[in-house]
Amino acid sequence: MSDPAAPRVYPLRLYGDPVLRRKAKPLRVTDPLTVPGFGPQSVRQVADAMLETMFEARGVGLAAPQIGLPVRLFVAVEYEDDEEENEGKETPLRSRVLRDFVMINPVLKVIDKKKDRSYQEGCLSIPGIYEEGVARARAVQVSYTDLDGHAQVLEADDYLARVFQHEADHLDGVLFLDRLPAEVTDEYRKELLAIQQKSKAFLNELVRREQQHAVEQNL
Repeated sequence: MSDPAAPRVYPLRLYGDPVLRRKAKPLRVTDPLTVPGFGPQSVRQVADAMLETMFEARGVGLAAPQIGLPVRLFVAVEYEDDEEENEGKETPLRSRVLRDFVMINPVLKVIDKKKDRSYQEGCLSIPGIYEEGVARARAVQVSYTDLDGHAQVLEADDYLARVFQHEADHLDGVLFLDRLPAEVTDEYRKELLAIQQKSKAFLNELVRREQQHAVEQNL
């Protein structure tokens, strides 16, 4: 049954979920949003819950398709140090936040074309898999709309630039494994199959709950 209340955290969509491969649609700040399994919420409510979801999963960014919403929205955080250095530790992430970002309809422009492959990347939708070698521009400029409907422009380099590029990829249906040689992905065939099976089970359960809710509404 759908929960009309705004959730504290959302369930994450996993590798194999079709929503992760859809090109997300532009969004207006005033648009009502409905995350599957929940009632209508404002963009601000969704963004707040996305940040909580990201913190609970110990991530540095989260895009709307990762919670089942194919809209051009992502959240990200700059920590006091790189989160990859603290992967798996129990330090409260909120205590290390320098800045958080909510970006609506982000447009990235490369301002340093030199590619960096030195950082390890992972993805909350592909849990347990981390790889170096994903080539990302060293610096980017991001034009976006904030939660108040104001146009903003931000420049980022190094790790934060990588985070923004990773999340922007999600809005175009691109996963970080797509940017690695096929033989690298092949090494994770068993793990990816297991994640796909979890994804399929979640989607089946979501359909079952929605059908049950429809029946209850008609009683």
